[in-house]
This record gives sequence, C-alpha cells and structure tokens, in this order.
Amino acid sequence: MPQTLYGGTRNRRVTVRDLALAKERGERWPMLTAYDAMTASVLDEAGIPVLLVGDSAGNCHLGYETTVPVTLDQMTLLTAAVVRGTGRALVVADLPFGSYQEGEVQALRSATRLVKEAGAGAVKLEGGERSAGQIGLLVRSGIPVMAHIGLTPQSVHAMGYRVQGRGEEAADQLMRDAKAAQDAGAFAVVLEMVPASVAAQVTRALQVPTVGIGAGADCDAQVLVWTDMAGLTPGKLPRFVQRYADLRGALTDAARAYAEDVVSGAFPASEHSYE
Repeated sequence: MPQTLYGGTRNRRVTVRDLALAKERGERWPMLTAYDAMTASVLDEAGIPVLLVGDSAGNCHLGYETTVPVTLDQMTLLTAAVVRGTGRALVVADLPFGSYQEGEVQALRSATRLVKEAGAGAVKLEGGERSAGQIGLLVRSGIPVMAHIGLTPQSVHAMGYRVQGRGEEAADQLMRDAKAAQDAGAFAVVLEMVPASVAAQVTRALQVPTVGIGAGADCDAQVLVWTDMAGLTPGKLPRFVQRYADLRGALTDAARAYAEDVVSGAFPASEHSYE
C-alpha cells in the first residue's frame, strides 16, 4: 500500500514524484505557507506534506502592503530557516518579483540560490505562457518548478485583486496558461481566485496536480497562508479563507496576562529565580 502524503510516516522528504503518484491515485493533499523554523517544525510535525515559503511573507511577516518589495535575499533567508525546521515536508520557495522576469538566465541564477544556499526542494514562479521559457530551463537544469496562474499577486499593480478566468476568453487563456506550464515541465500548477468550474476543468485536463486557493473543491490540493488559517491575521480575510484557530486572540491574552503579572509583581516568583 502506498503511503499517504498527509500524515504518512517516512524517513525522507516528500518529493515531486510523490505528488505525481498522489494525482494518479486521486489523493488530495494540503499545503501551507511557512516562513520560519519554529512554525515550519510544527506544520511538519502535523504531517503537512508540502510547505510553501511564499513571498506572502511580505504581507504577513515583513509589513509590506504587497509581495512586490520582497527580495531574493529575504526569500533565501526565510527558505533556509524553513528547511532547517523540517525533516519531511517538500519545501517550495517563491521566486520573488524581479528575480526571473528578465528571462531564463536570470530565473536560473535566482532559483539556483534558493536550491544551493537555502536548500529548497523546488521553486514557484508566477505565469503560464509568459513564463514557459523560464520553467523549461529550470526543469532542464534539474530544479523542480511549481507554476502559479490565475490571480498572480506580483502583478497586483496591473490586474488588482480580483477573480481571474471569468468569461469564455479568460477561461480559455487560463487553460492555455495551465497547459503551457505543464508542457514546460512544471510538476504542479497553483490556481488562485478562479471560478470553481474553470478550476475543475483545468484539473481534469492536466496530468500534474493543481493546487487551489480560492479555486473550489475540485483541485488536487489546497493551500492557505498559515497566519490566515490559524487566525493570526487581523481584519477581513478573503472569502476563500477558513480560520481554524484564533491564535491572535490567544497570543493577545497571553501577552496581557504576562504584563499584568510583571506589573503586579507576581512574576517572576521564587520558582523562577536562582539562589
């Protein structure tokens, strides 16, 4: 019997081959983002088979309004931390804006840093047809690539944050992008904020797994930003997010309890002190 991706016990890292086999047997699997060693170790222990070191770190950890300012140096630092904190998960690192758009050689140079210096098992980049050349060279060079189409956050200044793939022409373009990424060698395709019916058609048409985020339930896998999923992100979240905890509330309560004990003199007590 094959081991399942989610929660399966093995003494090695998950590989892109494991994801391909999961597609063949119809197994769905979860992916979450991670940006530091400690959080990554928790998610790895929970059995999450794929961790994405997303440039979403720009929004939820670095204080930027978009992902655009994130640098390759920052992604290398964050990816290395996640790799050090895990032992099983496949770690996929985002190529940030400006690190691959110039062309294939720049993409290879950037991806090589994430693999050699940070230890990433794969990289992710945005675009289908427009990024097919970059995907192809990376794959031919031995670097597994996850593609990202639909809403592509690095293009926020051009497209905004809105659903992609609505209407016949847009849906056809999404399908072309997905097939171009697959044909170039991508091992999986992220579909962000596209109609569920369109995502289902793309999933049926591809031989590689699709990873949905706001793309309905028919994708082969699902991904969320971990701070959104765990209730650490404040304010209104996108429609596709499900909160599974209230870590922001729990952390706020803990910080206030600590502060009150310090102010009152209850902490540190004798058991926290040395003689």
